[in-house]
Amino acid sequence: MPTDLEISRAARLLPPDEIGASMGLGPHLLEPRGRHVAKVDLAAIEELADRPRAAYVLVTAITPTPLGEGKTTVAVGLVQALARLGKRATLALRQPSMGPTFGVKGGGAGAGRSQVVPMELLNLHLTGDLHAVTAAHDLLAAMVDNHLHHGNGLGLDPRDITWRRVLDVNDRALRNVVIGLGNRQDGVPRQSGFDITAASEVMAVLALATSLPDLRARLGRIVVGRDLDGAPVTAEALRAAGAMAAILRDAVQPNLMQTLEHTPVLVHAGPFGNIAHGNSSVLADLIGIRTGDVLVTEAGFGADIGAEKFFNIKCRVSGLEPDAAVVVATVRGLKAQSGAYHLAVGRPLPPEMAAENPDEVLAGAANLVKQLDNVRLHGVTPVVTINAFPTDHPSEHAAIAEIAAAAGVRAVVTTHVADGGQGAMALAEAVLDAVAAPGRFAFLYPDELPLREKLHTIATRVYGADGVAYQPEAARQIDRFERDGLGSLPVCVAKTHLSISSDPRLVGAPTGWTLPVREVRASVGAGYVYPLCGDIPTMPGLGADPAAAHIDLDADGNIVGLR
Repeated sequence: MPTDLEISRAARLLPPDEIGASMGLGPHLLEPRGRHVAKVDLAAIEELADRPRAAYVLVTAITPTPLGEGKTTVAVGLVQALARLGKRATLALRQPSMGPTFGVKGGGAGAGRSQVVPMELLNLHLTGDLHAVTAAHDLLAAMVDNHLHHGNGLGLDPRDITWRRVLDVNDRALRNVVIGLGNRQDGVPRQSGFDITAASEVMAVLALATSLPDLRARLGRIVVGRDLDGAPVTAEALRAAGAMAAILRDAVQPNLMQTLEHTPVLVHAGPFGNIAHGNSSVLADLIGIRTGDVLVTEAGFGADIGAEKFFNIKCRVSGLEPDAAVVVATVRGLKAQSGAYHLAVGRPLPPEMAAENPDEVLAGAANLVKQLDNVRLHGVTPVVTINAFPTDHPSEHAAIAEIAAAAGVRAVVTTHVADGGQGAMALAEAVLDAVAAPGRFAFLYPDELPLREKLHTIATRVYGADGVAYQPEAARQIDRFERDGLGSLPVCVAKTHLSISSDPRLVGAPTGWTLPVREVRASVGAGYVYPLCGDIPTMPGLGADPAAAHIDLDADGNIVGLR
């Protein structure tokens, strides 16, 4: 089979205006960005408001291996299959971060014959939205340090500044830095650091904004630190929010692309799932929900992280209620949850995982069952798709189907990577059946529940913990946020994506453990409070053999080695 890049490069693409027309978007709502991408004017939300609402379908997964279990490929294959069934389907996806693209996982365009194309454009820069987020974030950081340099009229406490800088590259050496060294004109020396752009609150704001004015207001509410009296200092107080909004004026518009089978794709925003809320933009969904019969979107990592945040954070903001959810399961993923293998980020999966062993799949059943329960906790009907890999065996697929059946959930095998939409036809039919008999969606907790009780609810009901333990500083921080009037905000837990628990070494569906909270932060602009549970680096590092080492240009200037 050709490589993903070769398949993408050989594809015959339709002009963006034809893709837009298939969604009911006139050319006046599209701003071309090159030959294959267009920005969608936010006026589309109001113009499409009278059209019927599409079915809303989430793609989530079991706990992933470090290489991922193929949610994006499933989402692409699903919309292609729905189109083959005569349904007008639209896909909404996050924009891939270049950190993982050059790191372990590779790009986020899908794979094989279920890709968003052109894949090199999607994975490298696209229309520059991530760079705009980086620039807006770092402008605010520069304004903070400039304010200190020019007398600190707001009385910012240099020891209580929480706003760091960001970069869309995995670079562990920048996690902790000292800035302002040199002479007096080089700034005020203090300790700071860098996060990856996908972890920026500005990225979360972009993903959760409902309009350009809402984006501007949210940017103004960003808290950069506290003054000497303990009061929060905002981007608005620093007079930085207006310029930040100006930088993001074009980035607030979703990007229109297409799959290999010409299904429309709205690509917008890219917040990390284990740190931020891990979902594509509300704006893309508000447009896509009125463009056909089905809108499919994807949440980051497993259902304990991405889906929970989709339900309780994103849906709170958008007002949209999901009709069904696809839970992606793989043979290798469930074998990993059996505990028979030691997996490490940056290393390939053990080759012995490819040996036929349905008993190992069954040994990992608890993880799939728990992730199905996490979907059903919110009143959403799940469907299991078995994302088939060439190394799988029929007996192993049968084991996954057995697990799903015992949980009362339908499971189907997809071969969309090899066969495109044709390989996901059974999944499309199962999804349409689930949509025809939807559950009753409900948030996991009400707004008025105190922050500690919200986190306790997530920890015990979604993660299976016995309770929550706060380090003294974390307890003081959460009390302070309550006093600041932030108690009505949802909770966005930052924890490992490699386990339902907070310990990446624990497999399956762990019980008898307590969720440790070492720090609590507030993303006031994004509109949530986020506890850090365990060791969660906000700036990833590169592995010993990163994907970047294999990417190059050939003699004709074509990109090679991208995956």
